[in-house]
Amino acid sequence: MILREMIIEDFDKVHALWMSIHGFGIRSIDDSREGVEAFLNRNPGFSVVAEDDGEIIGSILCGHDGRSACFYHVCVREDRRREGIGKSMTVWCMKKLHEAKVNKISLVAFKDNSVGNSFWQGEGWKERVDFNVYDFYLNEKNITEFNR
Repeated sequence: MILREMIIEDFDKVHALWMSIHGFGIRSIDDSREGVEAFLNRNPGFSVVAEDDGEIIGSILCGHDGRSACFYHVCVREDRRREGIGKSMTVWCMKKLHEAKVNKISLVAFKDNSVGNSFWQGEGWKERVDFNVYDFYLNEKNITEFNR
C-alpha cells in the first residue's frame, strides 16, 4: 500500500469508493468532479489517497485556510479497515499541515457513524460540545444523500 497526493485523475476511483461505503454522505455539487477539482486546486498537495495494486482503498479530502484545517470524506474501503490505513492517511495529512504551519484540524463525524466516532476518539481527537454548528445554504441544490 502506498500513500500519495490525491489528484483529479483519481476522482472516478475515489467516487466509486465513496459510493461503496454504507452510510456515506455525498453532496450533489461539492462532491461532483467539478466540485472536487475546485477543492483540490484551492488546496494543492493536502489531500491523500491510499492505493494498493492500482486500486484506491482510502482517501481524505484535506484543506485549510492558513489557520485551521478540515478533513472531509475520510474513508477506508470496508474490507480493508483495521489495517492502519486510516491512521496512516491522517498522519500523512497532519504532516503536510504541520509543514504549512496550520495549528488545528476539524472534521465532522455524523452521530450515527459509530465506526468513525470510535476511530477518532481512539486516536485522541476531542469531541466538541461547547458550541453549536450552523449551516446556511447558498445553493439549495447542493443536497446530501446517504448511501444505503
